[in-house]
Amino acid sequence: MRLTVSAYTALAMCATLASQAQTPRSTYDFLEIPTSARVYGLGGCNISVIGADVTLSEQNPALLGAEIGSQLGVSYMHYFGGANFAGARFGHSAGERGAWAAGIRYLNYGEMTGYDETGSMLGTFTPSDLVVEGTYSHDFTDRLRGGITMKMIYSNYEQYSAFAMAADLGVNYYDDEHDLSFSATLKNMGGQLKRFNETYDRLPFDVQLGLTKGLGESFSFSITAWHLTKWDLPYYSYSDSGEKESERKSNFGSNLFRHLVFGIEYLPSESFYIDLGYNYRTRSDMSSYQRNFFSGFSAGLGFRARAFSISAAYAMPHKSASTLLLNIALDL
Repeated sequence: MRLTVSAYTALAMCATLASQAQTPRSTYDFLEIPTSARVYGLGGCNISVIGADVTLSEQNPALLGAEIGSQLGVSYMHYFGGANFAGARFGHSAGERGAWAAGIRYLNYGEMTGYDETGSMLGTFTPSDLVVEGTYSHDFTDRLRGGITMKMIYSNYEQYSAFAMAADLGVNYYDDEHDLSFSATLKNMGGQLKRFNETYDRLPFDVQLGLTKGLGESFSFSITAWHLTKWDLPYYSYSDSGEKESERKSNFGSNLFRHLVFGIEYLPSESFYIDLGYNYRTRSDMSSYQRNFFSGFSAGLGFRARAFSISAAYAMPHKSASTLLLNIALDL
């Protein structure tokens, strides 16, 4: 074994960059990192926001529809340290009541140094993950739509590699007259076909519910419930030095809000939006890392001009690290 146990653990943790730390997580938690800047600005998880944006289907396959026409979307995220993520997704209508999309995501965690059990340096390597996915959606009625996404997931961490397959199922109910959208999803159903080693790593299976409601002509409010397969989501707070555990927090209030993501959006026209999100789980997870005032908050904006749109979202979960997600979409 070329890497020590602690080094291998560090690699596994590297793949869980989305809000680490206190509760048991999956090696595949990178699947929770959104590719949509609009979603990232709304708190990082939103399965009910409506728009002709092909990147939204990554959150919920039922958000893809014939109204997409033919669209290509590309995304880039600068994450913590040297981590950089990129992706592309192409969507196309399939008749009047259906649509399909194909996408790819590449997650690069930056250059790292490997050591053996004696502490001798073995050289550098770059851990990475690759996701290839396909989506199909269909309108059952004028208000109800369903969709499915199939994913192939390949991970390569130095000499360790793994392959997994997963599926997302989603439905969306949209009442245009009352500006109301409700969604439900089953995410990451599947498992590993090839393991890193003897240990079987589970995919982060999740049940999510989402609601988006228009408020007047220019505002909308979203609330998304996630990680619904487990009620108890405890976390720990630490001393200012970050060394001494002080309290395990698992009361009703903290568990409730760690399951919820909030977002509000201002849309004065179809060509411009500003959104703001709040993710309490990110904020509480980062309490052991000396979070700043902005931890848990995110913000985004987007512009559209004819067949071209660009959007961006920013968050700062750690006082010493910030994230930026960019999207560009072309109507073809």
